[in-house]
Amino acid sequence: MTGKQLRNSILQWAIQGKLVPQDPNDEPASVLLERIREEKARLVKEKKIKKDKNESIIYRGEDNSYYEKFADGSVRCIDDEIPFDIPKGWEWCRIKNICMMQAGKNISSSEIFQDKSDLHPYRCVGGNGLRGYVSTFNTSGHYAIVGRQGALCGCLNIEKGDFYATEHAVIVDSYNILSPIFLYYFLTALNLNQYATATAQPGLAVSNVVEVLFPLPTLLDQNRIIEKLNSVLPLVEEYDEAEVQLGRLNQNLNVKIKYSILQEAVQGRLVPQIESEGTAEELLEEIRAEKKRLVKEGKLKKSTITNESHIFRGEDNKYYENVNGNIVCIDDEIPFAIPTTWQWCRIKTLLNIWSARRVHERDWRTKGIPFYRAREIGKLADNGIVDNDLFIDKALYDDFSSSGIPQIGDLMMTAVGTLGKSYIIENNLPFYFKDGSVLCIGNTYSLNPQYLRMFFNSNIFKNQYISESDGTTVATLTMVRMNKYFIPIP
Repeated sequence: MTGKQLRNSILQWAIQGKLVPQDPNDEPASVLLERIREEKARLVKEKKIKKDKNESIIYRGEDNSYYEKFADGSVRCIDDEIPFDIPKGWEWCRIKNICMMQAGKNISSSEIFQDKSDLHPYRCVGGNGLRGYVSTFNTSGHYAIVGRQGALCGCLNIEKGDFYATEHAVIVDSYNILSPIFLYYFLTALNLNQYATATAQPGLAVSNVVEVLFPLPTLLDQNRIIEKLNSVLPLVEEYDEAEVQLGRLNQNLNVKIKYSILQEAVQGRLVPQIESEGTAEELLEEIRAEKKRLVKEGKLKKSTITNESHIFRGEDNKYYENVNGNIVCIDDEIPFAIPTTWQWCRIKTLLNIWSARRVHERDWRTKGIPFYRAREIGKLADNGIVDNDLFIDKALYDDFSSSGIPQIGDLMMTAVGTLGKSYIIENNLPFYFKDGSVLCIGNTYSLNPQYLRMFFNSNIFKNQYISESDGTTVATLTMVRMNKYFIPIP
């Protein structure tokens, strides 16, 4: 159970009379309701409030069902509306029977200041609490306040003293009879947000809220409930904070375990090696031969095999790189030791890193061939699906695809924003992608794409582009950067 769920459960126990024991000697809530009705009648007579022409009284009939009697004398059974049983001595009523709800007044945002000062000493309260400070006030006293606009409408706050209530803050006035703290707790438990309008900008109509049924305890029960909640809810807050911290620890632990496993995998420590299965050097020789064949057939550019890199271990057990006969020791650049059957190489040795042709914003459409930016590739990397809203015309796709399109087994990678998120292409469904924002990792020689993705998700890959940045990350991943990074090949 989360802290929020526990708090809600405790508040539900409170409004159902299950949080504290009742005393049968307490003055019943019916007497309290009569006192409120008398006070309302006095205020109506003094013309301080308007008379409710639809005033009602809820009572239990001889058949033990609940009935509501209105000012015009009409009566209706409301037994089906009563949500739960309440203790003896408590009464069901409408919110309008025990308090008055009134929204505040609009104020220009230019009149609201972030900091309190001598010129702006008064709190300005909106639907979700404090908005800032203003030079004047429109409310004095101690009140529960209900938010009436936005996603958090129905939320409760408490204000005391002189303050300015905006049109989104509904002041709950209980005629100085009921405690605002009690109303704060009980109105919170009633979850007023459920009565909000189902629109893009949810809102609460005061005329609807005042008709909500309210379980009214005896006055002494109210005091007991407040005392109990004041002692219990701080413990719930501590529980909630501890739960959040535990969640963060678990999340961080899961991430660390994931990266530890990936680290073990790409270092050759996750599974035993079987020498009879061959070596990575033999695999690289096959790839070199395949490159030469494809260049000869005109399917690859000659530049693919120009300045070819060959990394090997010398007799001194250090790593060297041979580029066109120029041999340089790179032992200090090698991240870690790998099994003897594995091989270090540059990414360009194994993979064909390329980007798309430029698609201008004027060519974006609302239907056609899906067009992916880094954000869409990131979603595909995370979830395997994306709700795409950008497309290009098929004619443009057909034109651009003549220069090359991603194939099954290739990987797409985010090159801006959150760098290095990779997605394996698993079908022939057509799409195009944004140049600069996304890179295609062409898996021309049919290496295992799952292993490649595992490597790109590991810290071994991430550390290489982070190490060359000025801060904690580089602005982009480019083809030049990608090609020079090291990859361990089993």
